[in-house]
Amino acid sequence: MKNKRFLILLLPLLAACSEFIEPSIGSREIGLLAPANRLETNSYQQTFWWNPMADALYYRLQVVSPRFDSVSKVLLDTLINKDKFVYTLDPGKYEWRVRGENGSSASAYAQRSLVIYPSSLSDQELQLSLPSNGLSVSKPQVRYEWLKLFGATTYRLQVDRNNFLDEKSMDLNITTENLVFLQTLSAEGNYQFRVRAENATQNSKWSTIRTLTYDATGPERPVLSTPLNRQLVSRPVRLVWNKVADADKYELWVYKSDGDTPYNSSYPKILTATELSFDAGDPGEVVAWRVRAFDKAGNVGAYSELRTFTIQ
Repeated sequence: MKNKRFLILLLPLLAACSEFIEPSIGSREIGLLAPANRLETNSYQQTFWWNPMADALYYRLQVVSPRFDSVSKVLLDTLINKDKFVYTLDPGKYEWRVRGENGSSASAYAQRSLVIYPSSLSDQELQLSLPSNGLSVSKPQVRYEWLKLFGATTYRLQVDRNNFLDEKSMDLNITTENLVFLQTLSAEGNYQFRVRAENATQNSKWSTIRTLTYDATGPERPVLSTPLNRQLVSRPVRLVWNKVADADKYELWVYKSDGDTPYNSSYPKILTATELSFDAGDPGEVVAWRVRAFDKAGNVGAYSELRTFTIQ
């Protein structure tokens, strides 16, 4: 009888522990989708693609030349959390493989081979690295990066605010032998950029057009809604403020009655919502609070007014 009671008490503990036990993926293998095994192609840019694996937190992709049993060059050995990775290679013979990994185990590798033949530069598309598409920045300095493209001697970078409709009035239209270029943007706004590879006789296809936003202006000051200043309220207290047009997140401060000492170690709180339920405090206690907004570029706006309320 005692053993049965002990088991009944132990079962909830075992169930709780099982939620924290990470499943082993050591006996599994990734299902590769592309490129096809033993593919022979003249396309330098390849999309490595595989089936997602349950319980894998990320994937290790390795690409070598010419073979894993006779490596002369390691092109990639990277961890990613998606099931697809795009990379530009030179002509040559390659082997590539992928495995799933989590915090305590790794699956078996799945492996394929690939041959890339030299081709016309005009058949190729250049691959951008930085900045990421849609990036917002608060500083005017921008670093552009792209991958080397076989057969290129120079690279043309174009930056514009009018979708490249007039090459004579673009913000930037330069050539460089490097794979990196630093630019100081002239004004706040939305920009488009693209890069292509060039040599004496040919140009590659333009890269995919990416956008970035230069925003050095902080968001507007939030306006507090409820509770009213110095209002007597019951717990829980809904702290509500208006939505700021260009805000990406909000920083909420709750203070002791002096309006300066954080109420506890959980403040300030970073929120995307425009309200919070405050359920603390003793009857008669005075609590102060205020909010400020941050935009996507990281600019911070002015604080709202400082309000107080009293717990009844």
